[in-house]
Amino acid sequence: MNEPTTPYDWHRPAVRDAAAVEVHHPTPLAPIPHTAPLVPMQTGTIPAVTSIVLPDGRVVTGYAMEPVKPEPVVVKPPVSRAAVNIALGGIGFAAVCGGLVLLTTFIVALAALVHQLIILAAVIFGGWVAVQVFSASGHGGGTTVNIRKAVIKRNKFYG
Repeated sequence: MNEPTTPYDWHRPAVRDAAAVEVHHPTPLAPIPHTAPLVPMQTGTIPAVTSIVLPDGRVVTGYAMEPVKPEPVVVKPPVSRAAVNIALGGIGFAAVCGGLVLLTTFIVALAALVHQLIILAAVIFGGWVAVQVFSASGHGGGTTVNIRKAVIKRNKFYG
């Protein structure tokens, strides 16, 4: 168990026996004679077998693959309909906002005019009342009673 071992060299690959490596070469199959009638097949359904010889002498056999053709690209408009509709809605809203600003300005101006008219009417009516109360011009048609000597007997007025 405790036998000395040879040092392992990490830089050199391990040497294997040449007899342990087996090389397999494909053997071609002999063609089979056709006894049954051939059924016609559509061309292009079974691709042809292709053999390629590599630079080191190996032969690779397989089916040739056709490149995948991409589906045709559907031409889309540069801008989506939803974006156009949103933009048009924004333009319409901006146009309406100008009218709404003018409408609110008109309503505020009308309210201010009514307010001023009410104040003007109060001033004019109040002035007219003041003139009526404080005027010193003659009698306006009321009854004036001058009391100089008044005698009241038994709740009766004698003037």
